[in-house]
Amino acid sequence: MDTTSTRAHDGVRTAPRALATEAVHAGRDDLARQGLHAPPIDLSTTYPSYDSRGEAARVDAFATTGAEPDGPPVYGRLGNPTVARFETALARLEGTEAAVAFASGMAALSAVLLVRGSMGLRHVVAVRPLYGCSDHLLTAGLLGSEVTWTDPAGVADALRPDTGLVIVESPANPTLAEVDLRSVAHACGSVPLLVDNTFATPVLQRPAEHGARLVLHSATKYLGGHGDVLAGVVACDEELAGRLRQVRFATGGVLHPLAGYLLLRGLSTLPVRVRAASATAADLAHRLAADPRVARVHYPRIGGAMVAFEVYGDPHEVIAGVRLITPAVSLGSVDTLIQHPASISHRIVDAGDRRGAGVSDQLLRMSVGLEDVEDLWSDLAQALGRPARGAGNCATSHDEPALADGRLPLRR
Repeated sequence: MDTTSTRAHDGVRTAPRALATEAVHAGRDDLARQGLHAPPIDLSTTYPSYDSRGEAARVDAFATTGAEPDGPPVYGRLGNPTVARFETALARLEGTEAAVAFASGMAALSAVLLVRGSMGLRHVVAVRPLYGCSDHLLTAGLLGSEVTWTDPAGVADALRPDTGLVIVESPANPTLAEVDLRSVAHACGSVPLLVDNTFATPVLQRPAEHGARLVLHSATKYLGGHGDVLAGVVACDEELAGRLRQVRFATGGVLHPLAGYLLLRGLSTLPVRVRAASATAADLAHRLAADPRVARVHYPRIGGAMVAFEVYGDPHEVIAGVRLITPAVSLGSVDTLIQHPASISHRIVDAGDRRGAGVSDQLLRMSVGLEDVEDLWSDLAQALGRPARGAGNCATSHDEPALADGRLPLRR
């Protein structure tokens, strides 16, 4: 393996490629020239060098700009060739100059806040709902940040001279509420917009094309796709990437090479997995919308593999009643998961704030996997139990006009 740099060698690409092609080949373009088919895993924590002067120069350059060092790798916390391949691939899929991987999604968000805070820009404007731990990190001010919560229309008015970041999640966790990213980006002016794109993935939307400067992923979810890797990543321009690498080096939130390998492998099937699971999710959303035991269904206009729904009965009984579907936190795996946000993913958010953001105590969030839709519906139907006496259904009226793709619009 060529380990002359932590950068993945991808210079053979000369023309734009479709997303499905990039998912398979980005970060791997140099393999055939090395006589390899599968990407190697470089587990080294350190790298020998007899050129200590050259090594010192590379370290000095990194300390100045955060740019990936030229020449041989120096130390695992500074960079790793396997992780760099994943970063190259994710940046290609999101359409950004660079990407920086971390040990978790929260480590990635923390690094962004530290970068902006180190510049004296500690104020954050954010739109609820966000992932519960993201909400808590901002609200508690654990990294010295101060947050102003607003709706999308209020972003411009909430900006201050010390605002360093605007944060939105679309579709949002767990209500699947969507934000007009281009409009919010315009309202941000010169303040960087960070979009959590975990639910949509670059298969359904690329926030950088709508004006976002930073795109955040909990790579644990769809990018990995198999429930066996914990990671986070930020796709952005090279200037911000350099600062993020410096924070990663200083704080130690590095991604293990094996995780980088699993993520690169996960990206190769990302478009196929997301599209297949999305088709099943849309089908289930329709069935839930017509079910008298379901009060409301949330499903995003852009589609996706996430469905949220509010039940008339006890949501905890639904969680306890599933047999095929896995009752577990997290999402984006090949198997279908269901959880009660008010008890788990958003429990850490103040109850009033949680309900104000649309996260009701009756809400269930389901991450649809790759199982057969009939098997999933059979499991859901029995877990929902008997209809409550007098229960109606206000989720969807079937005389509403169909969308362009034939789906009925589901009220949010």
